[in-house]
Amino acid sequence: MLGAFTAYRPFALGNQMLIFRSFSIQAVAAGLLAGFVGFSSSFAVVVQGLKSAGASEIEASSGLMALSIAMGLGGIILSLRTRMPVSVAWSTPGAALLSSTGAIYGGFSGAVGAFLISAVLLVLAGIWKPLGRAVAAIPMPLANAMLAGILLHMCLAPITAIVEKPILGLTIVAVWALTARIKRIYAVPAAFITTIVLIAATGSGAPIAASALLPAPVLITPVFSFSAFMSVGVPLFIVTMASQNIPGIAVLTINGFKPAPSPLFTVTGLLTLLSAPFGGHAVNLAAITAAMCAGPDAHADPSRRYWAGISSGAIYILFGLIAGGATALISFSPPILIEAVAGLALIGAFGASIHSALSDSNDREAAVITFLVAASGMSLFGIGGAFWGLLSGGAMMVIQRAGRVA
Repeated sequence: MLGAFTAYRPFALGNQMLIFRSFSIQAVAAGLLAGFVGFSSSFAVVVQGLKSAGASEIEASSGLMALSIAMGLGGIILSLRTRMPVSVAWSTPGAALLSSTGAIYGGFSGAVGAFLISAVLLVLAGIWKPLGRAVAAIPMPLANAMLAGILLHMCLAPITAIVEKPILGLTIVAVWALTARIKRIYAVPAAFITTIVLIAATGSGAPIAASALLPAPVLITPVFSFSAFMSVGVPLFIVTMASQNIPGIAVLTINGFKPAPSPLFTVTGLLTLLSAPFGGHAVNLAAITAAMCAGPDAHADPSRRYWAGISSGAIYILFGLIAGGATALISFSPPILIEAVAGLALIGAFGASIHSALSDSNDREAAVITFLVAASGMSLFGIGGAFWGLLSGGAMMVIQRAGRVA
């Protein structure tokens, strides 16, 4: 599928010299910072989501490692092939979806089966344009309302943390708020570092064995079921496309780059297909950290910013090799504190999605219905609330629009 990029010929001798001459320490530094922020601000969400889907600690560690390495390779390959600062990430909203879905038929093996189906849909969205257009045609108020409903449960965790552990919870939230006042993108990493310090200072967590720091890839046999397909596979595909891939393309476009979306979707879908058997739920284009790599802060010359995509990919691979330690830290820490950090990481996405969902007064009721059903945690016929929310809101939208036409 990389053939779509052959016009760039990055591996020809002349292009190798061009790559060497375009090397930029400034762009590399921006990419390293983006990689650190991307990993530290959301890996707790990913681990929490995988465990909620039934993963053991070893399986969650394997999934985190597979995702980190896959998105690192994706960033390096796509940035080199396109000469654009393409940032690849895991689907943070997708991980939040797993946290809110509840029990999945077949346990984590059933979840992996849904990951594989979602990956196939992501690949098809890249190579078969009607599917990509169909996803883009989903009314944005409904897509955003579904996402907001998925995120609500996690975003309430900081409040729960303050109730259960007032001093620790308030300290974490205060650091997050004060850092956001200075530089928003560093707020969640600062809150996470504060959490680690508090855990160490109070002895709240158990010591981590040296063996737990090593990566442990685990091949998981998938189980396929209709209920997992509808409650995990389809919503995961939709939120990944609507809240990650499409905004990721928009970030590149805003910064003056003109990527062909289909090959990027295809490659990230293939990376998801490779990581899913090891527990990875979804790999996609980055949205938030992409701005750090694609913007002028990475380099004044846009043609040299692709080094930011390469270096962020490299640090993701490095983080993947210590994924066991990251997972062990979460496992040995008070769950509510880690959930609080994960919730803080999602507040911005929740605010943006709920604002977008309710901005059009004509579709507001349909969006509210989608949000309420998706946030309810309901399960009908083994299918989770995200799907039913989208279906309920869609039915309401059809009824309202038919009434307006009449």
